[in-house]
Amino acid sequence: MNNTQHITIIGAGLCGSLLALRLAQRGYHITVYEKRPDLRKSDISAGRSINLAFSNRGNKAIKLVGLEAQVKALCIPMYGRIIHDKKGQTFQSNYSGRKHEYINSISRTDLNSLLLNEAETHKNVTIHFNQKCNHVDFKNTTANFTNYITKAEHSVKSDTIIATDGAGSILRKSYYLKKAFLFSFSQNYLTHGYKELHIPPSSNGKYKTTKNALHIWPRGDFMLIALPNLDGSFTVTLFLSYAKGVYNFNNLNTPELVNSFFKTEFPDALALMPNLAIHFFKNPTAPLGTIKCAPWHYKGNTLLMGDAAHAIVPFYGQGMNASFEDVYEFDKILEQHSNNNWEAIYATYQDKRKKDTDAIANLAIDNFHEMKDHVARPIFKEKRKLEMALEETFPKQYASKYALVTFNEHIGYHEAMTKGRAQDKALLNLIANKDINYNEQLNKEDLNTILEKVKTETDRILQKDKIAGF
Repeated sequence: MNNTQHITIIGAGLCGSLLALRLAQRGYHITVYEKRPDLRKSDISAGRSINLAFSNRGNKAIKLVGLEAQVKALCIPMYGRIIHDKKGQTFQSNYSGRKHEYINSISRTDLNSLLLNEAETHKNVTIHFNQKCNHVDFKNTTANFTNYITKAEHSVKSDTIIATDGAGSILRKSYYLKKAFLFSFSQNYLTHGYKELHIPPSSNGKYKTTKNALHIWPRGDFMLIALPNLDGSFTVTLFLSYAKGVYNFNNLNTPELVNSFFKTEFPDALALMPNLAIHFFKNPTAPLGTIKCAPWHYKGNTLLMGDAAHAIVPFYGQGMNASFEDVYEFDKILEQHSNNNWEAIYATYQDKRKKDTDAIANLAIDNFHEMKDHVARPIFKEKRKLEMALEETFPKQYASKYALVTFNEHIGYHEAMTKGRAQDKALLNLIANKDINYNEQLNKEDLNTILEKVKTETDRILQKDKIAGF
């Protein structure tokens, strides 16, 4: 392959830095432009997205670039959800009945720093920070930037441009505003926003609550979650309506109201958060939105990737994993094209990838309702216990929807969604009709009977949906 071509990447976040590293390993000349300062030299978190859930789909891309061991060192395994009720009572719902399947809490900053450091070990990579992209002339493969430090404006021409500049992508905006071709775009917000808070470590540096789990306080219309950090702290996120409900972000406007809200709804969490009011009013409230668009590319000149093409809400823990999987799938297509025919590469990539990114966007909305409400319902608890028993007893024959999405990286999101939704419906139908039920005395023969009923009902639902054209 002739890799003498120059590729400009807009955005040095997780997707952009991983892409730069992989393309550099393939020998391309890469220049990355990032509007923010270098996160390795300054704190730019601003109270948002401090840590993330890292799982199999993301890890296959990390394996691709040879960083699995380094990334694993940054991870804290989370084996399931610990659900907290208003009285502070808890129960654990594992992610899988197979003990080797779990997700990981990882620091966004630490992971991004690792990828940037690795990319910069390659002489064919240059990364510029404090460079704001103003617009992209996609017809002439040229991007215009302003240097935040010097205020100087300059334009860069490349063989091709890939934008990994997130939900606010300037390339996507250029597609939309210039109206040079038919471009479909949707941006849908939830009525809820989110605010990041903090549980500090204890005075001796230990975790104040269970370390290896994702904690959830589901309250029907809103929820609190917490993920562990390597320093003994937890990143806590409140998901709450902007305007609806007795408590909302608009009316929680004094420390007294915030503390009263937490005392009523999350008393056990409040006991662990001595600086709640300080963080609540210091950290921003951010929106939760889904972006879908098409096409992602203009001929062979430009391409959208990661959140720039398909931003999703965070409730399946797949945003970063989906963006990393983008790089993995893109690399597979590059392997099949030896002539740098970017138009063919981009078209093939979009055809392969878009149905899967649409699927995970839809699944993330589903999981929002599941996490804030359904996880506390008796029928859901029974369904999860049955799923865990089936996965443990028949590890090669059954996988829940969550496992299909999170741990079965060899299948696409769309396939996982289709089968997983049918299985969920089958289980809930069978439980509601009292055709199956969970109890701790179920033996392998009992579970095999349940498995066959679930398979039959799942196949019936899939066939019905197929006939209906879903």
